[in-house]
Amino acid sequence: MENQGTPEQASNPKQGEDDFSQLLDQFQAKVSSFEKDQLVSGKIISISDREILIELGAKSEGIVSSKDIEALPKDVRSSLKEGDEVFAYVVQPEDANGNVVLSMSKAISERDWRYAEELFEKQEAIESMIAGFNKGGVIIKIGRLRGFVPASQLSLTHQRMLGDESLPPEQRFQKLVGQKALVKVIELDRERNRLILSERAASKEARQAQKDKLLSSIEIGQTLEGIVSSVKDFGVFVDLGGADGMVHLTELSHTRIKHPSEVVKEGDKVSVKVINVERDTGRIGLSLKALTPDPWQAVGKKYKPGQLLEAEVIKVHPKHGVFARLKDDEAIEGLIPLSELSDKPINNPREVVKEGQMLTLRVVRVEPEQRRIALSLKRVSRPEYADTDWQAEMLDDEGQDTAATDSSSESVVEPSPADAD
Repeated sequence: MENQGTPEQASNPKQGEDDFSQLLDQFQAKVSSFEKDQLVSGKIISISDREILIELGAKSEGIVSSKDIEALPKDVRSSLKEGDEVFAYVVQPEDANGNVVLSMSKAISERDWRYAEELFEKQEAIESMIAGFNKGGVIIKIGRLRGFVPASQLSLTHQRMLGDESLPPEQRFQKLVGQKALVKVIELDRERNRLILSERAASKEARQAQKDKLLSSIEIGQTLEGIVSSVKDFGVFVDLGGADGMVHLTELSHTRIKHPSEVVKEGDKVSVKVINVERDTGRIGLSLKALTPDPWQAVGKKYKPGQLLEAEVIKVHPKHGVFARLKDDEAIEGLIPLSELSDKPINNPREVVKEGQMLTLRVVRVEPEQRRIALSLKRVSRPEYADTDWQAEMLDDEGQDTAATDSSSESVVEPSPADAD
């Protein structure tokens, strides 16, 4: 029997033709609105083992087959739920049943690429785990994309962990696997499947934020913990956890040193005292020696005028005299003025002494407040100090042998003929 249509269509053939034409236009629009390999997005409206139904908008729906569902990573497959917004590629604009056939497995990396592009455009940093390495750097995953961090783009902390560059990559980079890293996307090329990341760029911004925070709270006199990040000829830089402070060569030790490496090395954990803060420039002055006892505080009690001591010549100055480091207090340096070197006229101190020479010297003057102690070479054997030297020798011998008898003590402290003279 020939289909006569609805009663309305039968009574109005023109209306029936219009309705059919409208349905045909909608169908053709639906078919022509999708193309093979087109990337689409939609909302999951149902999930089963056999298929996933996705709403594509404008009352269009797409189907993901069971075969494509099995091709999805297990973690992705198990996390899918109704209402999720997902990406898919059009495999077939229309199948035999008029459905749009989709592939989610083909589009699985699209979400990650778009996320990476968003990170690149906004220059945002993310924290991720170092998953592997090759001969030139380490691998960090963004979703399922493999991002590459060249060794030169690692943070200073991770670069220090690498060690000697002559070692094989597996020995250098393996120790970084499993470490967390804050990275930024610095280069992205989908066609070449190239995703370059930088830990240095990300840590620079993070450190600046931490530095601003530290500068707003730090105060002179504070004691802080840090790690020596760099050793220079003029001093060392200490990482305070977001900002670097500098310990000048003169603030490393009470003892005179030629190079900071005599006191610390890179990677050392140190306690430092804040001695200067310039908030406008971000400079932080630190001191190591300020946290150790100042040897000059005890000089006034330990050394008296007329006392004999031993010291090493460390510097000879033609105009000022000779600087000597005390043997028993290496942090204390005294000056032997030119006039105290010899009773005979001299043109140059080197006529009498040389650097590295150990001398017996006489204390002339002690000025702890000015951090000065004046010494004399020419007064060492002068007779006016005989009594002082004799008493010092007696006290020294008593300290060395407190168990000595009165008779033995007398024999020890008896002045020699030279002393008597």
